[in-house]
Amino acid sequence: MSLSSLEAYVQKIEPDVRQWRRTFHQVPETGWTEYVTTYRLYEALKELGYNITLGRELLNDAARMGLASEKEEAEAIHRAQDYGVAEELLQEMAGGFTGLAAELDTGRPGPHIVYRFDIDALPIQEAETEAHLPFAEGFHSSIPGAMHACGHDVHAAMGLGVAKALQEEQGAFNGRFTLLFQPAEEGSRGAKSMVEAGWVDEADAFIAAHIGLKDEAPGVIAATASKFLATTKFNVNVEGTSAHAAAKPEEGRDALAAAASMALKLQEIPPHSEGVTRVHTGTLTAGEGRNIVASTAELTGETRGENSKLNDYMFTEVKRRVEACAHLYGVTAELEVVGQGEAADCDLVWQQRMKKAAEGSSMIHRVDDSWPVNASEDAALMMNRVQERGGEAVYMVIGTGLKSGHHKPTFDIDEASFAPGVLAYLLAARQFQAENDKKVT
Repeated sequence: MSLSSLEAYVQKIEPDVRQWRRTFHQVPETGWTEYVTTYRLYEALKELGYNITLGRELLNDAARMGLASEKEEAEAIHRAQDYGVAEELLQEMAGGFTGLAAELDTGRPGPHIVYRFDIDALPIQEAETEAHLPFAEGFHSSIPGAMHACGHDVHAAMGLGVAKALQEEQGAFNGRFTLLFQPAEEGSRGAKSMVEAGWVDEADAFIAAHIGLKDEAPGVIAATASKFLATTKFNVNVEGTSAHAAAKPEEGRDALAAAASMALKLQEIPPHSEGVTRVHTGTLTAGEGRNIVASTAELTGETRGENSKLNDYMFTEVKRRVEACAHLYGVTAELEVVGQGEAADCDLVWQQRMKKAAEGSSMIHRVDDSWPVNASEDAALMMNRVQERGGEAVYMVIGTGLKSGHHKPTFDIDEASFAPGVLAYLLAARQFQAENDKKVT
């Protein structure tokens, strides 16, 4: 299949990708609650004839991290029922066993390629102004306090576009494909459960990508990404002793004051001379009333580092400060790790590979070698596992005009980036196959 023919096909299915994205955008589900999203993916992939695995067979239960609360789970199940998710499938997924794997064997010798598409949303209230396209055109979030503010709705839609192309244009591809639609990427919570379930162990190539990250015109891509930061996500649960704040304050042990002190002390951790380090406190909730010494508090935060050594340094300093503040205020503090991510490096051979693959393209008009992520990405765990077992891994970046930055209420992308994005995924596979046609399934 010629490049021009493949581009014509991608252009033909672009309206489908656009509609899928808008549909996903309206029901943004946070990590481990992506029931409606998974069901919609299942229905589309089933119609395309893929072999699908979901529910408890998909994930390593013990490796799941940072699960939804009982309240969040109950609300998500109720919402899924309201949206018409089949009860049989809902029972398989209940308890936070979301996401799915879709497999396709072309029946022709060739390498095994694994794609990863993340599907979860963020706990952000979406903007409701006419300047925000999803609101202006009626496909903004229908869930209060949740939004696709990082483009995972786009990734899921592009994943369906890739799946459709692989199935309907099988003559252009060979070998075996596994498409992983990953839950709970935000907070670095979901990839480990897929890795430990063995989904990338036999991959000859692993391909993932992200929309945006910097403001670029559609049709520009980065062949690889760099500066994936190792990270640890944590909760601190503080237990104090309540007392009357005026009559008997000395009988209290103030969990709120202790947690506030922890939050401030974490900001005093010195950066490391050997590379990038980060620490951030995201939320602090505490107390029962204005005249009660707070008996409980919860602090959530994260550390990051340019590599695991630097992240470990930051997290060790977090533990030291949490313990010191707890001792100072006479409270107990339980520090719980709820997410973990690794640093990773793309195989640089993909830089020239993608430039060669896109030569003469009318959709992709520039391929840069690399763009920095300067953040953490759950796919790093998958990349490292594939490389450890002798495969190659790449993480591309799909250029798009950004109406607003990631993780903001006004985040949005340029829909003209959908076709070049789907094409980039397909060209990556096609070029890898062309260079590795001696590998067999």
